[in-house]
Amino acid sequence: MSKYGRIEVRVEPEYLEEHSDPKAGHFVFAYHIFIRNMGTMSARLMRRYWFITDGDGKIEEVEGDGVVGEQPLIAPGQTHRYSSFCILPTPVGVMEGHYRMKAADGHEFDAEIPAFRLTAPGVLH
Repeated sequence: MSKYGRIEVRVEPEYLEEHSDPKAGHFVFAYHIFIRNMGTMSARLMRRYWFITDGDGKIEEVEGDGVVGEQPLIAPGQTHRYSSFCILPTPVGVMEGHYRMKAADGHEFDAEIPAFRLTAPGVLH
């Protein structure tokens, strides 16, 4: 396998009931991200690209530099962790996307963020 593109992304979503107001169509979710460099070369997370789909099928695209104000350099075998949040007008949704990475030798590649579900408790069986 190539030294590029060996970035593993794992996500743990969490419904934030104390910040949500279902009657007002305001559902807040945290997501905790774990980015592990499985390659042989350090890589810097340069940009993020998110596709957020709410329960009505409306898609919002979000992109920007780094994550939570950082462009972390992740060495081989290391994991970078961060948390962020998303507000939806529906009690369910899906997020997915990718990170634009830059290897130590200047090569750029995308690391896939697998789709994950955002679900308020009691909505799905």
